[in-house]
Amino acid sequence: MPERGAGILLHPTSLPSPHGIGDLGPAAHRFVDFLAGAKQRYWQVLPLNPTSSAYGNSPYSSLSAFAGNTLLISPDSLQEEGLLSGAEVSARPAFPDHRTDFAAAIPYKAALLERAYQRFRRDGAARAGYEAFCDAQAAWLDDFSLFVVLKRLLGGLIWSRWHEELRDRHAVALEKIRAE
Repeated sequence: MPERGAGILLHPTSLPSPHGIGDLGPAAHRFVDFLAGAKQRYWQVLPLNPTSSAYGNSPYSSLSAFAGNTLLISPDSLQEEGLLSGAEVSARPAFPDHRTDFAAAIPYKAALLERAYQRFRRDGAARAGYEAFCDAQAAWLDDFSLFVVLKRLLGGLIWSRWHEELRDRHAVALEKIRAE
């Protein structure tokens, strides 16, 4: 490092947000502008991977080393892209003003992401970029997607307690799940 610099450690979920937890939307952009104006050179964040409520949503107990945390997707940004309506984004629970609320934010954001995904599927305008991403990231994305589906199907059970054929990745059992 040729020059000294100062910065801050702040996870994006700690940013102010009307959506229960901070995300990488408008508040994050304003924060970066603030940091630049204050001559801060670094914004250090904790891992941005998917978390689990079973581990207190700790960014250090992630389901994947590669996947991003969908809770960091901004409903406001999805609205700007036309994937959500203003009414959908503003119809939110009464979140606390001065703290994060993962328990309420998770189902709220999951429902918004599902609506945005359904519109994305119908529109198809960004389909080529999506398919290119999936192809480029298939080395981890396919297994991660399968893992998430299995975890949901098995009620959140830890993988080491799954049925032997799934836990030990028997090809026939995994192919059956993929087909379903």
